[in-house]
Amino acid sequence: MSTSVKYLSQQEAIDIDQELFNEYKFSVDQLMELAGLSVATAIAKTYPLQEMKRKGTLLVCCGPGNNGGDGLVCARHLKIFGYEPTIFYPKRTNKPLYENLTIQCQEMDIPFLSFLPETKLIDDSYNLVVDALFGFSFKPPVRPEFEDCMKKLKNLSIPVCSVDVPSGWDVEKGDDEGLQPEFLISLTAPKQCSKLFKGKYHWLGGRFVPTSLAAKYELNLPAYPGTECCVKLPLPSSQ
Repeated sequence: MSTSVKYLSQQEAIDIDQELFNEYKFSVDQLMELAGLSVATAIAKTYPLQEMKRKGTLLVCCGPGNNGGDGLVCARHLKIFGYEPTIFYPKRTNKPLYENLTIQCQEMDIPFLSFLPETKLIDDSYNLVVDALFGFSFKPPVRPEFEDCMKKLKNLSIPVCSVDVPSGWDVEKGDDEGLQPEFLISLTAPKQCSKLFKGKYHWLGGRFVPTSLAAKYELNLPAYPGTECCVKLPLPSSQ
């Protein structure tokens, strides 16, 4: 595996996304489905259902943007894989894409919480939490309506699994005082802040980047084995 994978700035991540949409004609929901499946697969590989207590329960916290959409797709696939996800989706987006993703989860009998429980109750009820609140478009500080959620996630004793960027982090500079997930899955390519990731498991997901686009941005992506949609990345300390 190459250790020279490129770590994207916030603007590079935005530019690549726009090229995927405008030049390569991917749709938002298409990329979201591929990303969410990658997240669910990496979680299932890292935290096998048969090794979990509490019947495979996990909590998926979704934000109002594309990162939250990835979380909804992830929850649906985890349900298909045999896990028992619950979703906390406090600020919903009134767009057909997100409404459809929500209905899909509801029709699969995935419960939605009306409020986020206290930290101890989360610790006692779930095996892990999926952090899909904010993605690479985020700019600090956290908005007031999410401050309570972030405080609770920061103080959990169960693993937190962040999607693309640990929520609350500056996409390039990170946040030493913020959320410290055990698991991070970078999407498309890792962002600069992931160099500061101190957890145990770093994955790359979203096996959809065209070869020409990867070459243009010199992404140096690792090879995905076989038919896998996710691949492990070396931790910063081992590079």
